[in-house]
Amino acid sequence: MRKGMLVIISGPSGSGKGTAVKKLTRNDFALSISMTTREPRPSEINGKDYFFVTKEQFLEARDSGKLLEHAEFVGNMYGTPKDYVEAQILSGRAVILEIDVEGALQIKEKVEESISIFLMPPSFEELAERLINRKTEDLDTIVRRIKRAKHEIEYINKYDYLVINEDIEKTVSQITSIIDSEYLKPHRNKDFFDHIKGENYDASTIILRTNDNT
Repeated sequence: MRKGMLVIISGPSGSGKGTAVKKLTRNDFALSISMTTREPRPSEINGKDYFFVTKEQFLEARDSGKLLEHAEFVGNMYGTPKDYVEAQILSGRAVILEIDVEGALQIKEKVEESISIFLMPPSFEELAERLINRKTEDLDTIVRRIKRAKHEIEYINKYDYLVINEDIEKTVSQITSIIDSEYLKPHRNKDFFDHIKGENYDASTIILRTNDNT
């Protein structure tokens, strides 16, 4: 069985990464589930949307090395459980993790075989237009998000791939192609390599067997 992988997807707010991740629904893709100390919303399910834990449980997981990365936002703690991600990878699945630049850099240091993809709109004008059209934030917040985006793009060269999200269907297709190409790398197909290497037939035996079958 081929080995899975951790696929990190980052990008500024308005880049469309959330929409892209939701559309990556192939059976061999798994969405990473974060651990959080915040209270669940009415529609959220533990183990599906988040792993909801107490602050004490979160700190224990953090201090015992059970999180690939962690951060605090508006008084709540968030992190990526190591055991869940590793179990999905061992089962051969690509684990999709939507995360900010800081978290991505933390994970890349710990998971050498992870691949990272940075999503970016075609221009800052397009980014601003998307943020405005969402009509979910005031102009001051939008300005802060654009300033943060200019900070985040300084880290693009630390990513393995850059995808310009001009059309969401094309973007999803490109991300899928990246993952499929990564699956072709020899180190992700160790079982096949070991099988081929373990065959002890010499050339004459193979030729004779082929002739017998024709």
